[in-house]
Amino acid sequence: MDKVLNFLVAAVLAGTPLLFGTAGEVLTEKSGNLNLGVEGMMFMGGVAGLAGAYYYEQAVGTPIGWVAILIAVACAFLCGVLGALIYGFLTITLRANQNVTGLALTIFGTGFGNFFGEVMHNSVGSYVAVCDVTKNAFSAGIPVLSGLPVVGKLLFSYNVLVYLAIAVALGLAWFLGRTRKGLNLIAVGESPATADAAGINVTVYKYLSTCIGGGIAGLGGMYIVMVTCSGVWVHNCISGYGWLAVALVIFATWSPLRSIFCALVFGGLSVLRYYLPLGIPMQIYDILPYVVTVIVLVAISMRNKRESQPPASLGSAYFREER
Repeated sequence: MDKVLNFLVAAVLAGTPLLFGTAGEVLTEKSGNLNLGVEGMMFMGGVAGLAGAYYYEQAVGTPIGWVAILIAVACAFLCGVLGALIYGFLTITLRANQNVTGLALTIFGTGFGNFFGEVMHNSVGSYVAVCDVTKNAFSAGIPVLSGLPVVGKLLFSYNVLVYLAIAVALGLAWFLGRTRKGLNLIAVGESPATADAAGINVTVYKYLSTCIGGGIAGLGGMYIVMVTCSGVWVHNCISGYGWLAVALVIFATWSPLRSIFCALVFGGLSVLRYYLPLGIPMQIYDILPYVVTVIVLVAISMRNKRESQPPASLGSAYFREER
């Protein structure tokens, strides 16, 4: 029982960065923008979150845990927004090819993260790491409730970013399904010309959804750096999580609620080696999430149900003159 419980907890922790990336990309794609630069935005958010917490510590000497969290979250979100804004300007305003621009953003963001990670490394003469106060703040569960038997560990032992990721996914589900602006956004993704004719500002909706979605993806990169890597910058630390998030959008059929389940499943696959040793090479465990991703994508593509299909205008630039 303890082994199963530990596995579920580990799956939730491992799936949280995927949930951030998937939820952010769902919001972006609902507007009709296919941003393949999630990996790059996660790199940008990761290095920005670490830099915010680290330089806050250097400025005050004795940091306050919750303040360090807020600064790291703000820096990661804004840096993710910056990456998405670059993508938005090129694809929405200049109408560049979305696939090529997304790939370029991945390359740019990866270089951005590794470059500034090395800059911080060189500035201090050793590896960059936050202090124990900040580390504990990013790993602490809910006081008192986390000490409850079974339920406490299963539901209340996670760090604040886990609950933030779930709240973001639930908030997006409510926004897209229960609000007028959310329905307007869906209309923009399905038929921007029709939405434009109805008086909806297509450009504003595309920019806002793309930028906010990029900021959410940036939080996933920050989670990897501050929680998975314990507040230490590791070269190429994102390691394909952004690409998995792009694939999980299809697995979740563009639903923020289903993205929670998908992130949990793939989080479990990524830690399976520690809880189900089968005597097979470790490399098999490493490729298992990607193999399952391919299988799921093939299965989803074979379904003809409308609810499992992407927004009708996904990947296409909108030219108002052609309306």
